[in-house]
Amino acid sequence: MLTLALDTSSTVTSVALHDDADVIAVVDHDAVARQGELLAPAIQAVLAAAGVSASDLGRVVVGVGPGPFTGLRVGLMTARALGHALGVPVVGVVSPDTLAAQVSGADEVVVVTDARRREVYWAAYDRTGARTTGPAVERPADVAARLLSSGFAGLVVGPGAALYADLFAGLAVRPDIAASAAWAARLAHAGRLAPSTAPLYLRRPDAQEPSARKPVLT
Repeated sequence: MLTLALDTSSTVTSVALHDDADVIAVVDHDAVARQGELLAPAIQAVLAAAGVSASDLGRVVVGVGPGPFTGLRVGLMTARALGHALGVPVVGVVSPDTLAAQVSGADEVVVVTDARRREVYWAAYDRTGARTTGPAVERPADVAARLLSSGFAGLVVGPGAALYADLFAGLAVRPDIAASAAWAARLAHAGRLAPSTAPLYLRRPDAQEPSARKPVLT
């Protein structure tokens, strides 16, 4: 079964194709706030690279975040639209899980990504890659202080470790690891799915519906 995987939970617009053996095509674009522009061409590119068409797909996998509202929504809506149009199932993978899956040999891993507003999304994992805490949103100083005070001897991965390098300086870090559709496809193939494709926003978006208008007194 061919699986198309998408992740737009970060600055990286990531698309991959998995053939039940391994990933056979990948396109990753790192461009801030351009998920809506880049996702459709990236999907076309991975299909063309593998010499298949959308009608050959048997499943769609999507990263459910956490991530910024607008970018995350692009991936989720695209995945659902594809699934509906093709008549194939759509399943979710928790996006930080794809970062932790890229690490081997560490007893503990903490994934830290940019949540904006001077906060980070974070989650903790054991040596098997199983998530033990999170995902959650918190101030990076609080996350770093907790790890340092607890004597954390594992690895901190993700772009949040680069963005707040001064705070995580006393820890082993791999800031180059990012959310990955290729690893989302591998996790889905292994059965490590999110409970649903509901987005993990963790907090309300910046844009809010206006509250009820106050009556005008005359």
